[in-house]
Amino acid sequence: MKRILRSAVSLLLCAAVALGGTACGRSKLPTTITIWTYYNGDQLECFNQLVEQFNSTVGKEKNIRVESSSQGSVNDLETSVLAAAEGKVGAEKLPNIVSSYADTAFTLDQMGLAVDLSPYLTEKEKSAYIAGFLEEGDLMNNGELKVFPIAKSTELLYLNVTDFVPFAEATGVTYADLSTVEGLNEAAHKYYDWTDAQTAAPNDGKALYGRDALTNYLLCGAQELGTTIFDAENGVMTLRFDKPTLRKLWDNYYVPYIKGWCSASGKFRSDDIKIGSLLAYVGSSSSASFFPTQVLTSDTESHGIEMAALPCPSFAGCEPVAVQQGAGMVVIPGTEDEISACVAFLKWFTQPENNLQFSVQSGYMPVTYAANSISALENSGLTVSESIRKVLSLSIDTSIAASSTPPMPSRMPCAPAIPCSTRWRIVSLPTVPRCWSGWLPGRPPRKPKPSS
Repeated sequence: MKRILRSAVSLLLCAAVALGGTACGRSKLPTTITIWTYYNGDQLECFNQLVEQFNSTVGKEKNIRVESSSQGSVNDLETSVLAAAEGKVGAEKLPNIVSSYADTAFTLDQMGLAVDLSPYLTEKEKSAYIAGFLEEGDLMNNGELKVFPIAKSTELLYLNVTDFVPFAEATGVTYADLSTVEGLNEAAHKYYDWTDAQTAAPNDGKALYGRDALTNYLLCGAQELGTTIFDAENGVMTLRFDKPTLRKLWDNYYVPYIKGWCSASGKFRSDDIKIGSLLAYVGSSSSASFFPTQVLTSDTESHGIEMAALPCPSFAGCEPVAVQQGAGMVVIPGTEDEISACVAFLKWFTQPENNLQFSVQSGYMPVTYAANSISALENSGLTVSESIRKVLSLSIDTSIAASSTPPMPSRMPCAPAIPCSTRWRIVSLPTVPRCWSGWLPGRPPRKPKPSS
C-alpha cells in the first residue's frame, strides 16, 4: 500500500512539473511577447541582435522572452496589423507590440487596441526622452502615450559623389549650390544640359535627383514659405491654400520633373542611384544603410561609388524646416504581465547604450537626450561606418537646430562650404491623408472603416 501511495505522489509531482508548476523549485514559464516590425536588411539584423541580447540578460532576469518578426515593408506591416485587428479570415493573431506610424496607431486606438503607456513611466523616466518624440505619441493631445518612441529620423540629401565630381569640375557646381531648393534645381538643369551634350541625340539629358517623399517637400516647404497647409485637431482638418506658396512649391517640383531635371522610377530613389539614373536624392536619414556601393551600368558592368550626405535643401532666404519622423511602438492590450513585459523591453531598448547600437547600424537617431549627441556617439565605443557617421552627425545636428556640412571631396573645385550656423526649425508633421504619401510618418489620424 505504501509503495502504491509513493508511486501516486511521484506521478502527481511529475505532472506538476510537466505543466510548468513550481514543484521541486521549478520556476514558472517566461512571459513571452511578440513584436511585428517593417525592418529589413541591416536594420532587421541589428534589431534581432538586440532582441537576443535582451533575452539573454534582462529578459532572463525578469523571466521575459521577446520574439520578433518582420512583416516586410511598412505597407505590408500595416496590412497585416489591420487584418489581424479586424479579425479577417486567415489573419494572424495580433502581436503584443507593433511598429506603427500615427495613422495606424490612431486606427488601433479607436478600436481599443492601443495601451496608454504613460502610467508605466515615472516623470523622471519621461524627462529622459526628447520631449517632441514623446509628444508624437500623444495622439489626442491629452497626456496619453499611445506610441512609444524608439528611433527617429529626418531628411537629408544623399549624393553619389564619385559620379558627381566630373560634373562639378566641368560646370563649377558646388555643395553650397545644393543647399537650397532653387540651387538644387538649377544644378539639376545644368546636369541635364551637360549630359545631353555628351551624345548626338537631342534632349536625352539625365536627371540629377529625386525625392522619396512628396509630402515632406510640400508640408515643410510650405512652412518655410510662411504657410501651414493644414492643421489637424481632434480629428478635424483645416486647409489653408495660399496661392503664391503653392505656386512656388509647384514650380520647384512639377516643372523640374517635366523638364527631366528630376526623376523617379524605382520603388525608392536609392534604387535609382543603383542603376545610375540619378546622382542624388532627398530621403530619410534611416535610408543610409540602403545607399548602394556600386552603380550597375549594364548587366555585366558596374563601378564603385562613395556616398556624401548633405543637409536637406531649403528655400532660399527662409528659415529651414526639417521633418521629424520615424515609426514608434504600439502595445496591444493583454494581461498585466504582458504589458509590463512590453514596457520593460521598450525601456531597455531605448537606454542610451542599446539605442546607440541600433542607431549606428540603421541610421536612425536615438530618442533620449543622453544618447542624441555627437559626443555620446563618439564615446560609445561602437564601430561606426563612415557613411553612418556622416548621416548621424547631420541628423543629430539638425535635431538640435543646427546643420553641418561634410568636407568637400579632394577633387572638388574650390567653393564655400554650407555655413554651420544655419538654423533649423524641427517639426513633427501634422497627420496627413494617406494619399499624400506612401510611407510618411506622422500621417493623419484616420477613423477605421465601418465593418460590413
